[in-house]
Amino acid sequence: MEIKIIKNSISKKELLEIAKDFYIDMIKGVVDIERGILAVGGEYHIDANMVLVKNGSKQQNIWGFNWYFDRISDERIEYVSLINIRPSQGNKTMEVQDAFLRDIMKTIILKYLS
Repeated sequence: MEIKIIKNSISKKELLEIAKDFYIDMIKGVVDIERGILAVGGEYHIDANMVLVKNGSKQQNIWGFNWYFDRISDERIEYVSLINIRPSQGNKTMEVQDAFLRDIMKTIILKYLS
């Protein structure tokens, strides 16, 4: 299945359909914190990242996450991705370090995936 850009709520059934191509119990995604949209699917975060860039997003606004179906509440989101390593933006690890940025990401992610 191809990468899906999310601009409206998506059902769990649709997410599971996308997830079955690679990870089954989780899905990789990226969030554009400026445009307030997501892209999900693909084997790597960079796959969804490139789809958003091709659709007008700026790289500095895109952050990666994982969504786990079998976890509850806030534990469903993991803010870890290779694309998050950005020393020039103050993030030196795969995990998003800034709590404010994680809160922005969480708000957008939950808007569409809850």
